[in-house]
Amino acid sequence: MQTINIHEAKTHLSRLVDQAANGEPFVIAKAGKPLVKVVPLNAPAEGQIKRLGFMAGQGQVPDDFDRMGEREIEAMFGGES
Repeated sequence: MQTINIHEAKTHLSRLVDQAANGEPFVIAKAGKPLVKVVPLNAPAEGQIKRLGFMAGQGQVPDDFDRMGEREIEAMFGGES
């Protein structure tokens, strides 16, 4: 994330706000100390999980997922006769 000096932020505020609105947040600092973070209004809050679809997080993967169907696959590719 880009950190901008407060003087530079005042000088280029319009451009910086446009960047933030397009998903490029930035931090405004004074004397090298971060003061505020500028993010678009529709940005998810920190710690908020962005869900992909209505079933996101609802399924479980079995512990043996990487071995499921192992015997059948071996038989199909000549592992067993």
